[in-house]
This record gives sequence, C-alpha cells and structure tokens, in this order.
Amino acid sequence: MHFTTDRARVMLGAIGIGALVALAACAPTPQTSSSPTPSPSQTTPAPEPYAGPIVFVGDELAAFALTDAEIMGIVPEAAEVGDSSPVLEQISDGGGDPADPSICEALYAEQSLGAVGARTIEWKVPADPRYGFGRLHVLQLADEAQTQARMDQLLQAAQECAAFTKGGPVTFDAVIPEPSGDVRAFAGTLVDPGLDWQTFSAFAATGNVIVQLWQPFTGDRTFDAEAAALLLQTRAEEARAGLIEELTENPPVAETDPSGDPGTVWSDWQIGVGGVGPLRLGDSVDSALAAAGEDAQVVDPEYDGGPWRVVAPGDAGSILVQPVDAGDAVRSITVGNERSLDEAFDDGAALPHRGDIRLGAPVADAMAAYPGGTVVDVTSSGDDYYAVTTRDGQVFRFQADRDVVEEGSTIVGITVEDATARKDLVFG
Repeated sequence: MHFTTDRARVMLGAIGIGALVALAACAPTPQTSSSPTPSPSQTTPAPEPYAGPIVFVGDELAAFALTDAEIMGIVPEAAEVGDSSPVLEQISDGGGDPADPSICEALYAEQSLGAVGARTIEWKVPADPRYGFGRLHVLQLADEAQTQARMDQLLQAAQECAAFTKGGPVTFDAVIPEPSGDVRAFAGTLVDPGLDWQTFSAFAATGNVIVQLWQPFTGDRTFDAEAAALLLQTRAEEARAGLIEELTENPPVAETDPSGDPGTVWSDWQIGVGGVGPLRLGDSVDSALAAAGEDAQVVDPEYDGGPWRVVAPGDAGSILVQPVDAGDAVRSITVGNERSLDEAFDDGAALPHRGDIRLGAPVADAMAAYPGGTVVDVTSSGDDYYAVTTRDGQVFRFQADRDVVEEGSTIVGITVEDATARKDLVFG
C-alpha cells in the first residue's frame, strides 16, 4: 500500500495601500518567551494477557488441523486429503461385549459423543482393501472441565490397557509423551483379534478441545506413535497460544440475553442464552413450568428422565423442558420438535424465536444468521441439526426435518441447552 502527500505552496505577498510609517524608537520591545515544552508522547499500554478459560468455538477449531503433508507423514498411504469440514457424522449405536477392565472401553468409544462442535478432515487409503479411509476430528466440548475429564479417562486407558479382554484378548500399545504446558497427548495401536479390528489413534487435548486422528487398517502395519502424538501436541500448543493472543487483543463479549421479559404471548418470547422467555436454564422444572402461564397445558414425561411438554393455549405449539440427569434443574428447552422424525409440525409464528429465525424457516437461514456452527448427522436416530455454541457453553440446535445440507431442509425445532451440565461418559 502506498501513501502520497501533496505539498501545498503558500505564497506570501506584501499588501501595501499607502504608506505606514512606524518609528522604531516608539515600537515596544519584543517580549521573548520560551517555546512550550513538548509533552511526552502518549502510548497505549499493552493489554493484560488473556487469563480466562481456554474455550475454542466454531471456526477457531481450524487452528488444530494438520496439513496434507503432516497427515501423509503419519499415514504414508493417505491420498486425496480433504479440506476441513464443519460436518460431523455420528453413529451412536454402541453395543458389543464389555471391556475388562471397564476403563478400556474408552478406547472403543465414539469420542464425538458429547461434543458441541467439530471440524473434520478425511482422507482415502486406496491401498487398504477393507478400510479405505481415515479421519481427523477436532472436537469442541462445552468447557475445559469436560475435556479434562474425558482426557483423564483416555490417558488412564492408555496406561492400564496394554492387555485386556473384550470378548477375547485385546492389546493397546501406547506411547505417552510428557505433558507440554497445558497440552496432553498420546498415541497407540489397538489390536482386537476377536473382532478382527485394528486401529491406530492419536489424541491431544487442551482447553475445551480434544483432537483425534483415527486410522483403521488391515494386515501388518506399524505407525510412528511418538511422532504422531508429538505432532498433535505441538499443533495444540500453537492453537492455544494463538487463541490467547486473539482474546488478549479482542476480549470475549458474552451475548446479551433478551429473554427475561415474561410477557403474555409466546410468539414475543426470545430464545436466548438464558432460556426461552421466562423459562430459564438452571431453574427448577416446577419454576419453568409455572412460568409458561396458567393457560398452558403441562404433559408429564413419557419416560423416566424425559422432558416435560408444555402446550400453548389453543394447541398452537409446544415447548419441551428437559432436566439434568437425575436432577431437577432445567438443562435444555426446546421450542417445537427435538427430533427430526417427529411427526408434529408447530406453527413458528405462534412460538418463541431465536433472533429472526422461527420454526418453518430454511435451515440455511439459521446458518447464515449464526455462522461458524457444526452440521450434525446422527445415523442411529436419523437426527439432523445445525448447532452453534457460545464460549460459555450454551448450545443452540436448529433441528431439521431432513439432512441439513439437502435443498428444502426446514427447521422443526430450536433448542437452547446449558451443555456444561451434561453428564460425562463413564467407563468403570
């Protein structure tokens, strides 16, 4: 970028109309004065380094990604490495024989369970006749505590599961580098002859993020576990330092919650970080149900631990109130449907809304209004939704009636959840 400055030329002319005679003797003696002392230049003090929670959200997850060359350094047979994608596919079917010791089950768990956001990189492995792909998941959990608990479990499994049983003998050969600052990592190869299943996995964790490189394989194959673990650890360190620098320059600002006004008409209520209209996250279920209004009909849960349904006057629509596991505090509130395959379709004009987004709008409108989220496809349940999570751990899910990226995909439910109140996965 070039900057240019034009010079202004000032011409001084003597204007003399007539003659002005001044006697030098009568002229007053000029008074001398010292030039003003220039004030020291004012400098803006450097901001204090950010010292709050290390929480990555949305597109910030891309800082953990590996390059094509780095992936092929770990998996030399890898080809056609894709770009980082905001689409997360979950299977969530579970099952199988239990592991003994039970902590070893963590090595089989679908690590994306409990995630509130993700970025995915996939590649092909044409040389493998059975498993022709591999994957890198950058998983965003609600807060640092959830990530620490999950990584504690994984590291315990890496330390204790060199040999275990799961319907038959299984081995896990792990390499665990020393933690580097606040980043922990490990990598290893799992061999399960009973299931004819072999996988190489590398993990790193910092803040609210867990990174997993996952490569199933057949035949005799070795991986440099130490190099993989150290690479993920180094990238996580870089991502953490980058986030601290960014939040130092631009401190995070929490969303203002517009949802406090109870009002009288559901259609005026906002879906915000604190709840839906007068129904507040963290309140008791009884308080939330009472706040819906005397004219609302309350339907008890269909199953133990399920949500209460509050039906609007005139059956114009409904709100689901879900408590925490084995507790009474409200964890999530859903306007409309909580599942893609639910048959009822509520009138968005009569129900609370998230900003300008109401039920019945295209999911694409929510993605445009709230960018940086994750598209989730849950195979076992047929659920499809778009999720956006705040730095404080509130998740907004826009439930779709079909695959989110399919043309015509429509919002059938909007949920706000305090994901920090989710229960950790338990293995033993």
